Amino acid sequence: MTAAHEGGADPRVESVGTAVYTVPTDAPEGDGTLTWDATTLVLVTVRSGATTGFGWTYGAPPTAQVVTDQLADVVTGRCALDVPAANEAMSRAVRNAGRPGLIAGALSAVDLALWDLKARLLDLPLVRLLGACRPDVPVYGSGGFTTYDAGQQERQLRHWVEEQDIPRVKIKIGESWGGATRRDAERITAARRAIGDTTELYVDANGGYSRKQAVRMAGHLAQQGVTWFEEPVSSDDLTGLAHVRAAVTADVTAGEYGYTLPYFHHMLRADAVDCLQADATRCGGLTVWLRAAALAEAAGLEISGHCAPHVHAHAAAAVPNLRHLEWFHDHVRIENLLFDGVLDPAGGGIRPGADGAPGHGLTLRADLAEKYRTG
Repeated sequence: MTAAHEGGADPRVESVGTAVYTVPTDAPEGDGTLTWDATTLVLVTVRSGATTGFGWTYGAPPTAQVVTDQLADVVTGRCALDVPAANEAMSRAVRNAGRPGLIAGALSAVDLALWDLKARLLDLPLVRLLGACRPDVPVYGSGGFTTYDAGQQERQLRHWVEEQDIPRVKIKIGESWGGATRRDAERITAARRAIGDTTELYVDANGGYSRKQAVRMAGHLAQQGVTWFEEPVSSDDLTGLAHVRAAVTADVTAGEYGYTLPYFHHMLRADAVDCLQADATRCGGLTVWLRAAALAEAAGLEISGHCAPHVHAHAAAAVPNLRHLEWFHDHVRIENLLFDGVLDPAGGGIRPGADGAPGHGLTLRADLAEKYRTG
């Protein structure tokens, strides 16, 4: 705890900084609707006295400019302990700039940094500050990109299942906006063959299919024991998601592109999903992610954390209706590269806060990270 806080004065946010890191992929990556060869992490640091917290989002480099130009002055000078108040102030400040998209990512990164700062000021692991519901968080291996050949896909799946003992894995399908369904089916069959009968198999079409394509594909999914069908159609098509959900046996899931709390409300009211996904690096940080989890719980559904596993870990352990957290290859690789204190998914789960380190427990490997800094 800071000396200022011990003396009775509220600790204040004194500065907000940013850094941009762009890390090439270890192989070409792609899903049903997009391909990429590098990923950008936008880091936000907030300081109060001698204590610094940090958070991040994955997105375009101009996200850092939004933080500097539109959000830094909003939170500077505020009580560092009142994170929801800062979140609300930021949301109001960007009204005319347009909250969804890149600005939501910037707001989320600041919110995440503020939660880390608060926990460090109080010398608590973030999960202890939030209040734990569970000692560990189930994860699923996620990758299986459409750009992988058969050998790459099998090696990745076997790494998760045989070397890390993760009992649930996911591959990408919907290649070329649904234009390669035969290859999709072959890759699903090959994935099942690689992981055996006891490991859960998930697929993610990233909105690449039409409604009827998704329903037709569902027969093969059922045959191969697939239980998770993520974004079978665009997540903007809530009616379509609901129609697919009613027609298939796999759980239909979506929500990663939710930038505001009302988005999740509309998705739940439309009966569009069996499990809600939310991404704290997009939806408004942990402040809004926890509220999305409460919305899902009220609807009788579970929530799954989308990507950025070390961002979500502590909050995931703090909600009663968690299903699991995505152990996404691209982001795991970057977070392992840039930070010390990363978590180990061996056995299919992680234990945030188990080492007692304050905040989210990570420290930036500044010297190594500098190699990838682009802003």
